[in-house]
Amino acid sequence: FLGSAGNFAVLTKSGIATVPTSKITGNIGVSPITNKAITGFGMSADSSNTFSTSPQVTGQILAADFHPPTPTLMTVAVLDLETAYVDAAGRLASSPTAEYTNVGSPPGTISNMIFTTGVYTWSTDVSFAVDIEIRGTSKDQFIFQVSGAVSVGSSARVNLVSDGTGGGTPLASNVIWQVAGHMEIGTFAHLEGVLLILTHATFEAGSSLNGRVLCQTAANFESTTVVAPPPGPESNSPPSQPPLSPPSPPPSPPPSPPPSPPPSP
Repeated sequence: FLGSAGNFAVLTKSGIATVPTSKITGNIGVSPITNKAITGFGMSADSSNTFSTSPQVTGQILAADFHPPTPTLMTVAVLDLETAYVDAAGRLASSPTAEYTNVGSPPGTISNMIFTTGVYTWSTDVSFAVDIEIRGTSKDQFIFQVSGAVSVGSSARVNLVSDGTGGGTPLASNVIWQVAGHMEIGTFAHLEGVLLILTHATFEAGSSLNGRVLCQTAANFESTTVVAPPPGPESNSPPSQPPLSPPSPPPSPPPSPPPSPPPSP
């Protein structure tokens, strides 16, 4: 589903910024913009110049202007991001549609709601000021399609909860937020899931995410914690582990021994 975009905790087209410091577990990257659009991380270039590192990032930092093969990797990752967004946006709402379309009171206000597996769609903005619950099993998928923006209030949380059938707890890798507007996550709020955002995301001080931030413009963090989850056993997401840098070339084979001299007459 995510293709190579699933190799990133944060992937954007226009930039990634943090003030003052954040903690990100997983790779981060930008393309087609250059590494100068990644700010606040105190990056150090690897000797290969194919990636950089940062004390704030457990993983690699990649950009379109690093040495090959990184530019190609980043181009493909952004194309996969765009494809995943279109895929998620094109899913049909689950049936009966009235229970999965513009839910909330008023529509889009979803505080205290419980969501079970399915595709939910809103033609409005979506917001919650207090916790919401995503309930199901580790094999269930949840897709939230939002035509407007998403706003998460300070200290509000998304909680993943087992439905009690013995199938485990929902996985962040199986929770998809497809957002045509922007996302704003309030102070000390916590989200779960993969964020496929057409515009930008803003994470305020102390906020956190167990998931991925895949933006088609920019992502801004303020003392934020982001942890990229592994894919679930039934998820279509690819493995997320680094590294993305090219592997070392194989060792050269040992030289062939010289031919034996002919026997003496």
